[in-house]
Amino acid sequence: MEMLVLLVTIFVLAVFVGFEIIAKVPPTLHTPLMSGSNAISGITLVGALLSAGMQHSLLTAVLGFLAVVLATINVVGGYLVTHRMLGMFRRKS
Repeated sequence: MEMLVLLVTIFVLAVFVGFEIIAKVPPTLHTPLMSGSNAISGITLVGALLSAGMQHSLLTAVLGFLAVVLATINVVGGYLVTHRMLGMFRRKS
């Protein structure tokens, strides 16, 4: 039980710190920041695949599958937004 409280506390602090950091980023840098976070989401996707594939229990398999789906949506969406952003800077001939 103590470990669960510790892990939840770390999670809540990480969410708070992450929100505060992102809130301080100017709007013009949001898309480049998202492009950089795609690499992190790719690492998350690898971890989610490992978690889903290990199948220690039904819960880990289900949570791993959910993590794979959400990380994939995040990665694909980030690349689509980045592609669109870069398209705005192309010269029209």
